[in-house]
Amino acid sequence: MQAVIDFQSARRTQSTASLPTASLPNARKFEVTCAACNLREMCLPQGLSGAELQRMENLVYSRRKVKRGEALFRAGDKFAAIYAIRVGFFKTALLHGDGREQVTGFQMPGELLGLDGIGSGAHASNAVALEDCEVCVLPFGLVEEISREIPGLQRHLNSVLSREIVRDHGVMMLLGSMRAEERLAVFLLNLSKRFIRRGWSASDFHLRMTRDEIGSYLGLKLETVSRLFSKFQADGLLEVNQKHVRIADIGGLEKVMGAVH
Repeated sequence: MQAVIDFQSARRTQSTASLPTASLPNARKFEVTCAACNLREMCLPQGLSGAELQRMENLVYSRRKVKRGEALFRAGDKFAAIYAIRVGFFKTALLHGDGREQVTGFQMPGELLGLDGIGSGAHASNAVALEDCEVCVLPFGLVEEISREIPGLQRHLNSVLSREIVRDHGVMMLLGSMRAEERLAVFLLNLSKRFIRRGWSASDFHLRMTRDEIGSYLGLKLETVSRLFSKFQADGLLEVNQKHVRIADIGGLEKVMGAVH
């Protein structure tokens, strides 16, 4: 991911007042209250004071609904905004020259999309809804403007970018140095930790992505992913019913990935 840590020196984009409607398709302007959002501690308003949070209300341009299978943006689209996920799950992916898709990540409520366009002014990947979703639209020109007024916001934005870089490096290590069993174990445990942050079950969840998409992300064939799910179930680590997964033995999964010896 190409990222620019200094938001003040990043390429300026249009403010809300001059932002063309075409830049934000299907986005409708109306009042959005960050203070009432149950995801505020994971999104941009994290750690802000009451006055700063009130200033943040001017940052959210609109909410946009994206139906399952639709793209929020595609590679090559002009960069105009970043998006905070309120409802639903997305996948980000690159398309190879031969048409093959390479999944680069799965995003859930409270996380941001669109950061890939900051450096170049165009999105580098596709962001596709895995279920019916809703996002908050944050025009980047306003993000820059308000981040200069609220130091805590800029620190959080920098932290988000840093986390994305670390995540990219982690995926590279995952694909380059781990056995297939370790890759799937890491993937499931990472989902578990992310679910915990949202107050959801750490061990009982519904996978929005397909086995094929998991395989693309982990660098594994579909047959390998299906075999590993069956193996983990036979070993008593998981209970699997189609897309519903229950982690029966978290400690066992940690041993698979080498976290516990």
